[in-house]
Amino acid sequence: MRTAQILFSALIVALGTGALAQTPPGDVPRVSVAAAITEDVIEDTSFIGRVEAVDSLDLVARVTGFLRAVDVRDGATVTQGDVLFEIEPEQYEAIVAAREADLAQAEANLTLAEVELDRTSRLVDRAAVAQSELDVAQANQRVAAASVSAAQAALRQAQLDLSYTKVTAPFDGRIGRVLASTGELVGGTSGALATLVSETPIYVSFSLDERQLTNVMQTALAAGGSIDTPGAGIDVTLTLPNGTEYGETGAIAFGDNRVDPRTGTLAVRAQFDNADRLLIDGAFVNVRLAEQVPVQMLTIPQAAVQRDQRGDFVLVVGSEQTVEQRYITTGTLVGLSVAVTKGLREGETVIVEGLQRVRPGVPVEAVLAGSGD
Repeated sequence: MRTAQILFSALIVALGTGALAQTPPGDVPRVSVAAAITEDVIEDTSFIGRVEAVDSLDLVARVTGFLRAVDVRDGATVTQGDVLFEIEPEQYEAIVAAREADLAQAEANLTLAEVELDRTSRLVDRAAVAQSELDVAQANQRVAAASVSAAQAALRQAQLDLSYTKVTAPFDGRIGRVLASTGELVGGTSGALATLVSETPIYVSFSLDERQLTNVMQTALAAGGSIDTPGAGIDVTLTLPNGTEYGETGAIAFGDNRVDPRTGTLAVRAQFDNADRLLIDGAFVNVRLAEQVPVQMLTIPQAAVQRDQRGDFVLVVGSEQTVEQRYITTGTLVGLSVAVTKGLREGETVIVEGLQRVRPGVPVEAVLAGSGD
């Protein structure tokens, strides 16, 4: 049995040697190569950002009463001052009328007190009455004047409560779901009638780490501003949740005044016009920030990069014109090239065409890509 195994192994070796002998000498695959070069790169740093409305609030009834009318529908776009809800005003109109009557009475009492004060003052001048009566008249006049002030304040409060029977939009925006119905009893403790959010402009909030923050601040200083100076040369672009590029370019509008010691990041907010209203409050988007300070990086054509279970790799043509597989760490995309942060040295050549015809360890004929040879 062992003899048979030895004979079988010898046959396999013989067949393999014969196959190699049939390969024509000097018949090596021809491949196109490109050199790894160092160039100035403006990095596009990506973040996960959250869309936030500039203004957002719950609309709440400020007086108690039954809803007479709901003048807005779910999802409606409204303008500042639009009437959205109406509370029955009759009881508040009656209170205003009562306060107006109180004010009229107080003003009449003041007029009487002033007449009495004037009469008493003349009598005192003629020594017809005692000084004490003048003191009483003066006090009565001051009491009447205070009553007028109190009645005026009560009337203003009543008029204010009456105005609250109409719930209006405090700013331009879009209504969410309407949460109250006509005839419902509402008030300050009954919950929100609806939510209103502004849409134009709109914020996108994200965070910068300390290195990114330094680059952004240097860019802003070079432009004569600070991190939150509009037009300081820091462009912010977005990718929407469906993967499409957002057409508008935003600018940083706010940077916090301290780095969070727990995360080592600074909270930043960018502002977009959102003219097409594609950015919705609460949505998550991909934020790209172009750091305007160039950084020198080693780059190679993207076509040279392959990937397997271990990660990204390239096929390098060595000094002896043989192929070597090299695993690399990639970084920012630079047009049709990609930055390499680990695994290659400047000047090394990588295969960009003919990858399917070669494998590690075989000799190749390398031709510079684009040379036309």
